[in-house]
Amino acid sequence: MFQQPITPAQRYAATDTDALIQSSIPLVRKIAWHVHARVASAIEVEDLIQIGMIALIEAARTYEDRGHAFSTYASMRIRGAMIDHLRREARIARSAIQRRRQVEATRAKLEQKLLRAPNDTEMAAEMGVSVEVFQDIAAAIQPMRDEPIDDAYSDHLMAFADQGERADQAMEREQLAAMLKGAIDQLNEREQMILQLYFVEELNLDEIGLVLGVGAARVCQIKKAALAKVRNLMDEDAFA
Repeated sequence: MFQQPITPAQRYAATDTDALIQSSIPLVRKIAWHVHARVASAIEVEDLIQIGMIALIEAARTYEDRGHAFSTYASMRIRGAMIDHLRREARIARSAIQRRRQVEATRAKLEQKLLRAPNDTEMAAEMGVSVEVFQDIAAAIQPMRDEPIDDAYSDHLMAFADQGERADQAMEREQLAAMLKGAIDQLNEREQMILQLYFVEELNLDEIGLVLGVGAARVCQIKKAALAKVRNLMDEDAFA
């Protein structure tokens, strides 16, 4: 089948779209952190970033210059996609809560009747569903395991590792990373969040203040105090 060659105009449009996407990736991360600060218990920030990236690609493909900046257009699309996802998840969560309550009530009823923990077959029969359906319900209402925030710091440090380093250098770096991770783990949630946003996400003090709802000066104070704590904890660990 004959395929028409790509015209210069089409090639330029594709290049321009790629440039818009690449230049706007920091915008996606920034919006994701702003949204996450308000719904931290509902979704992981990396999931928001993934949703935002899909919205960014769609925005770059449909953008038409009508006198407003692409960043303005993309911001609306990115934030809108994240909010829409959260609304859908909220409806699903309400349904999951209802199913969890039903399962817990059924389990309590059978435990009282049988004087022992019921098995899947007994639970399924009591709920009027097949064993396979009950097992799907039980799996869906299991809580997710949270990952520690300081994992991001160890990953961030690994990105700068010298691929040609000696074995003793690798061991020293790993020990340092472990000490850093342990020190960060002892900080409170706000201190960890500020270090994450500043060093990993590369937000400035004003942007972090907007995420946390405090002034830039307060963010600076907390960051300095957190770094001092980390240094002290690492020193204590080194001489322990």
